[in-house]
Amino acid sequence: MIPFDFTRVDFAAARNCSIAHATGRWILVLDADEALDREGAPMMEEIVARDENAGYYLERRNRSSDSETSSTDYVVRLFPNRPEYRYRGRVHETIDASILAAGGRLHRTGIRIDHKFSSDREARRQKNHRYIEILKEEIAADPSDDTRLDFLAAEYHQLEMFDEAAEIAERIVQMRPHDARAHLFVGIYHLLYKPDLSRARADFNQALALRPGYAEAESFLRLLEEREQAASVRQ
Repeated sequence: MIPFDFTRVDFAAARNCSIAHATGRWILVLDADEALDREGAPMMEEIVARDENAGYYLERRNRSSDSETSSTDYVVRLFPNRPEYRYRGRVHETIDASILAAGGRLHRTGIRIDHKFSSDREARRQKNHRYIEILKEEIAADPSDDTRLDFLAAEYHQLEMFDEAAEIAERIVQMRPHDARAHLFVGIYHLLYKPDLSRARADFNQALALRPGYAEAESFLRLLEEREQAASVRQ
């Protein structure tokens, strides 16, 4: 076990401390509440054998300990042991940016991680609030780091503080005006949580202009039109 002082919460520093002690050519990162799906082992062996300058997204299936339903996201957890590959962010730490900055690439794989987290709702809410305060501190220290805003919006959303999440989503669009996904997300808030159908339409159309054929934007535009039609019938 490698000791680390957590007086000041900094998960990136903790991860970097641990991987600095790694001696193998490749690093696989798993949290204590995660388990690697055994079926991914052959794929992992193939990736390591290629020895590319790249980080690899693993499919993470997230499930509460008291639920059978799950959600899926993708996290970079497999990468070469290179000194320039280091995590960033005191919470919601990621290594993606440093891999790209070092000339590496990012690839998605079919390797899966099972993530089983606590069902204690109050404990999760307290964690959300702690993370919000830390993220605000990070944003104040470096206002140009828009990735922290993504995580801040997600924390507010999990707490069902939708007005605050929408405000952050609007800030993200201002900082990343050419990001189709950012326009999609702010459109969803304007459609579902902070209703403003004209703004939502503009958001989705902008997402489509930036990414023609964007299926999710087209789907939400159809939903918007259905709501408008239903409203006109009620009138």
